[in-house]
Order: sequence, then C-alpha cells, then structure tokens
Amino acid sequence: MQTILRDAGTFLPILLQGLKFTVLVTLGSLAISTVLGLVWALMRVSGIAWLAFIAKVIVNTLRGIPILVQLFYIYFVFPEFGVALTALQASIIGLGIAYSAYHSENFRAGIEAIDHGQVEAAESIGMGWFLMMRRVILPQAIKVILPPYGNIMIMMLKDSSQASTITVAELTLQGQILASSTFKNMTVYTLVALLYLSMSLPLIAFVGWLERRFGKGARR
Repeated sequence: MQTILRDAGTFLPILLQGLKFTVLVTLGSLAISTVLGLVWALMRVSGIAWLAFIAKVIVNTLRGIPILVQLFYIYFVFPEFGVALTALQASIIGLGIAYSAYHSENFRAGIEAIDHGQVEAAESIGMGWFLMMRRVILPQAIKVILPPYGNIMIMMLKDSSQASTITVAELTLQGQILASSTFKNMTVYTLVALLYLSMSLPLIAFVGWLERRFGKGARR
C-alpha cells in the first residue's frame, strides 16, 4: 500500500500536466461545436429549403463518420491541401466539428419545441426572423437545450482522450507513456480514471441540477 501511495505521489504531477491539455481540448472544442451547432440548427429551421438541405447533409455526414477518422483526416490529410495544423489544433477543431452535429440536433429540438404561436405572435408585430430568434425563440429554447447540452459536454470531456491518437500529450497519452515506462499499470490507470472522474462528477451533478430545474419549469 505504501508503495502504491508513493508511486501515486510521483506519477500525479506528470498526469496533471496531461490534464491541462485535456481541459484545453475540451473547452476549445466545446466552443467550436456550440457555435457551429447553432449555425447548422438555424439553417435547418430557417424555412429556406436549400439551406436546410445543406445543413442536413453536413450534420448527417458528421454523425456518420467516427470521430477518430475525422481527427485523422484533419491531422494527416489536410496538410496535403496546404493546411498544416498542430496536433492540439487538429484535436480541438476535429472534436469541435464532430460534436457540432450533436449540438445541432439538440438546438434544433429546443427551437422546434417552442409553440408555433410564439412565432406567429412575433411575426404579427413585425419582427424579422433573426430578431425573433434572438428575443423570442432562443431565450425560451434554452430551457429545453441546457440539460442535454450538459450531457454532450460530459461526452466531449471523455472523448478528448481520442486526441492522444494524434500525439496530443493529454491525460490518456501521459498515462500510456507512464504505464509503458514504469510497468505500474494498476497505479497509473487508476489515477487516470480518478482524474477523469473528478472532472466528470461535478458536471454530472450540474446536469442533474439543470434537469431538475428546467424540467420542473417546463411542466408548469
């Protein structure tokens, strides 16, 4: 037991270095996926057939290709077209683009959950489409969007480990390097699991609070 605790004290600072990249990849890709997801969703509900069709094709394509393949494509294939990205940049952009499809479906569901009478009322007082979305639809849709948004955020945190496949020295890769060099597999991977859990549990609790808070509000 003392040996395990001593090893944990030695390994933890190294794993925490990787943890910083895990957080960076998660936050960066979350920002990109949120913005793109909102764009795809607005295109889908715009009422303009060709915009909705383009967004549908993009979303279905992204959902149909494994995230790992998308990361490989951005990191290894894009340089052939003159777009060379660092592993960290490719990870953030790749995960952001991949998860934009899931955010899009969440945002679209939230927007379409708003009673159509709200749209008619906004149009009757002369509101344009963008103004109506900004002031009427989206503020109400947030109540529907937030709980699943939190769940997607947890999934992104865990999927940030896929950045290790293109050499980003995040938590999982640091754990693999430590385990292969020390052969202390149990200690290393237990620490890795606990670090992921320490980040996930607050998010899980937050999502639970959102579901209780907005779920009750939605039933009133």
